[in-house]
Amino acid sequence: MTTPSEPVVIVGGGQSGLAAARAALSAGLRPVVLEAGAAPVGSWPDYYDSLTLFSPARYSSLPGMAFDGGDPDRYPTRDEVVAYLHRYSTSIDAEIRTGTRVTAVHARPRGGYLVHTDSGDEIAAAGIVAASGSFGNPYLPVLPGRHNYAGEVRHVAHYRRPEPYAGKRLLVVGAGNSAIQVAYELASQARVTLAARAPIQFMPQRIRGRDLHHWLRVTGADLLPRSVLTRLVRHAAVLDTGVYRDAIASGLLARREMFTAFTADGVRWADGTEEAVDAVIFATGYRPNLGYLAALGALERDGLPRHAGGVSTTHPQLVYLGLEFQRSFSSNTLRGVGRDATRVLTALALPGGLRRRPRPTPRGSVRP
Repeated sequence: MTTPSEPVVIVGGGQSGLAAARAALSAGLRPVVLEAGAAPVGSWPDYYDSLTLFSPARYSSLPGMAFDGGDPDRYPTRDEVVAYLHRYSTSIDAEIRTGTRVTAVHARPRGGYLVHTDSGDEIAAAGIVAASGSFGNPYLPVLPGRHNYAGEVRHVAHYRRPEPYAGKRLLVVGAGNSAIQVAYELASQARVTLAARAPIQFMPQRIRGRDLHHWLRVTGADLLPRSVLTRLVRHAAVLDTGVYRDAIASGLLARREMFTAFTADGVRWADGTEEAVDAVIFATGYRPNLGYLAALGALERDGLPRHAGGVSTTHPQLVYLGLEFQRSFSSNTLRGVGRDATRVLTALALPGGLRRRPRPTPRGSVRP
């Protein structure tokens, strides 16, 4: 059986894992965070250099620590987010182990779990929080001819800056914020076409002098579940001050219907014409990074978790955090993941869930 000394193991030390650790402490549980990377900042250092948040600083913080250090209406840069998460991790009274990749989780016959790591360690856990995030498993669609194409193919997760593409012919695949932001940046150095299955939909970044996220908060739209939101917004929309719409209208950014196949030196468009291109960058989203739960039987065949609002429907004392639309529009964002963390960690600490820790733990530290 589980004992009070056994921790709740949180897999992932990015924004979701850190929010989970704080919520676990508030619920009287003892968290141990296992982060595969060198620092408890998730995948943020790996994003492209020019990335900024789509929400202002005042709407982009985790529970208990404001995103300070400047104009609250600025859009924080990638590096600002990394620094913020570093500060946040040091404020949490929990053990955080970096450089520790979880390889598998197994259920124990008499309750609880055994967590296996890439260093060969086995950690007994009273419960599991799968907080490895929505951005660690880039999705690349399978298209005919891909293996015969001689050019470069990469996901936007592996794109950094535009200079290496100067003077080249590029396609950026996607219709979301990252696709437009990267394509616009590349257009200063290269000839770029956006390839998407449908026309780009835009949403104003500012309405009546205020950022959209102000209105999401005051109207409660940020809390809407997918089932409601999809009835109100039919297509994914790109936040825009007008710059991106003008770039497409002016021809700076061309837009075409998605190509159907790769050729040896380019692509074949839907009308049958072929075009040579030097590189194709896919901004086609991510899938949950939950392979370590496969042997447990907690996932669907496509790798998605079986859950209701972040609580596993297959195993007790197993919860998820940071999934897209886990409970609401903002579930996998800095501003929203804390609400979900409180919910799922409270569920773990309810009677019949995990035992509460008998006394506060000493202040932990981030250690390799």
